[in-house]
Amino acid sequence: MNKRLEKRHKRQVTRARERVKLSAPDLRSPEQLKALREASRALVGHGSRPPAHYATPPHGSHIDGTVAVNETKAEVPS
Repeated sequence: MNKRLEKRHKRQVTRARERVKLSAPDLRSPEQLKALREASRALVGHGSRPPAHYATPPHGSHIDGTVAVNETKAEVPS
């Protein structure tokens, strides 16, 4: 039984290796990479954007922190 499992594993590994996609090499020069890094650093900065302001609070809550409950209840005839 051990031989059967070994053969199965070997087949699985072989098939998995066939499916692996190799990525294309990066052909940019070191100068180009450095320039791109500098440009991206200039765009991204912690705290550079103000926090998002929403027109309405999140669904189901009020400013005071209470959860909205259906206040109009239908009367059940007895």
